[in-house]
Amino acid sequence: MDALDRVVKPKTKRAKRFLEKREPKLSENIKNAMLIKGGNASSTVTQVLRDVYALKKPYGVLYKKKNITRPFEDQTSLEFFSKKSDCSLFMFGSHNKKRPNNLVIGRMYDYHVLDMIEVGIEKFVSLKDIKNSKCPEGTKPMLIFAGDDFDVTEDYRRLKSLLIDFFRGPTVSNVRLAGLEYVLHFTALNGKIYFRSYKLLLKKSGCRTPRIELEEMGPSLDLVLRRTHLASDDLYKLSMKMPKALKPKKKKNVSHDTFGTTYGRIHMQKQDLSKLQTRKMKGLKKRPAERKAEDQEKKSKRIKKD
Repeated sequence: MDALDRVVKPKTKRAKRFLEKREPKLSENIKNAMLIKGGNASSTVTQVLRDVYALKKPYGVLYKKKNITRPFEDQTSLEFFSKKSDCSLFMFGSHNKKRPNNLVIGRMYDYHVLDMIEVGIEKFVSLKDIKNSKCPEGTKPMLIFAGDDFDVTEDYRRLKSLLIDFFRGPTVSNVRLAGLEYVLHFTALNGKIYFRSYKLLLKKSGCRTPRIELEEMGPSLDLVLRRTHLASDDLYKLSMKMPKALKPKKKKNVSHDTFGTTYGRIHMQKQDLSKLQTRKMKGLKKRPAERKAEDQEKKSKRIKKD
């Protein structure tokens, strides 16, 4: 039995709090990412890992030592590091003659590899090379995906889901306009993925809504898709399953349209319109001649019945 698989009983209050933090919850903790350097890693790959770590702080762990492992052949070391650092996302960088400047992006489910996608770096501009002001640590980014491939091809669709998971940051209930500070833009075009990072500048526009300008912040990468290891449809569906306690209860006779407008249906008994109270006004009053005619009709009906 692995040392990490044993049932550990806490001896101190600090250890108890640590284990409670790792227990399954209805609302899970923020997903942390581990960035691992392979046995052979070029200076480009090393700098990419550092820049991605700078974007992920404080929800990331950067391993500076080299780790001789091959994710597509043996995943035990990744699963070990995932348990050790409590990370459900990973990025593995390596470099060799067959696959130069290689990155493997993946995620875990129950400390086992769910899916991972391998990409190659063709062009890279570091955070240091772009001499502009940077965003503060822990800022939640806005994610933009452009290109039909992200919605058509299965590999690109999973890559989009993986990138959203990797960079989304914490879940927030409210958004402040001044808090929208930077954008991560992914473009799929001609078999390549272009990753760009921009800082958002709010300028005066003469009205309440500010004018928006984008300033490139870095890093900037041109990526090409290589190998993929995707989870089966059943396992992927199981990993996306929502607990019953979090599922919204269905309300009767209430529906929503695509724009989020709420519509309600009311069930009422059949109304007797003859007893409906209407607004009284002189124009609707009956004339004396009309009243006499109605009285005579009623009298004639009674006589016939008798």
